[in-house]
Amino acid sequence: MEKKSVMPTFRDDELTIVNNAVAMAEELVSNHYKMSSNQWLRPKFDVKTLADLAEDEIVNGPFAQIIRYEGKLKNGVLGSSTYDFYKICIQDHAILEVLRERPEIALSPFALYVVTHELVHIVRFSRFLQNFNASDMEKLVEERRVHGITHDILDPVKAHGLGAVLDFYGTWRTPFDGLKNIP
Repeated sequence: MEKKSVMPTFRDDELTIVNNAVAMAEELVSNHYKMSSNQWLRPKFDVKTLADLAEDEIVNGPFAQIIRYEGKLKNGVLGSSTYDFYKICIQDHAILEVLRERPEIALSPFALYVVTHELVHIVRFSRFLQNFNASDMEKLVEERRVHGITHDILDPVKAHGLGAVLDFYGTWRTPFDGLKNIP
């Protein structure tokens, strides 16, 4: 694992873009699942970028990962006071590498896709539509499913550069060998 200190992180102007993408993704996913503001607060989560991640929250490859922690209500002594807390760990270095390699992809639509995708996962986990500790094959099927849902949410959005990002992820919406009949 590379040391966090040598990995590139988002600049302040890029963090502003990512924060705007998070706000937009929250609204889009909330609307897609027809969730009220009260329902939206129930799946507790946070979004952090590389500068705020612990060493064990940093991965090479994915653009983000979700880590599930156990939260506990203040002064809660019973087991019923615990809840799942999800942390979306944005991997700045992986995103910045794609932006460097693919000039047709801009940070704003790419961050929107990544965060929307991760929020769809969290909604599905919290509604028990997918097991967080699924097998590798189930995770692969779920990834394909969540990419399809993410595409459905973002396809109608009119945002500069979003088409290039949807094209970038197009292979995830194509059936894989052995998974052709899975919805």
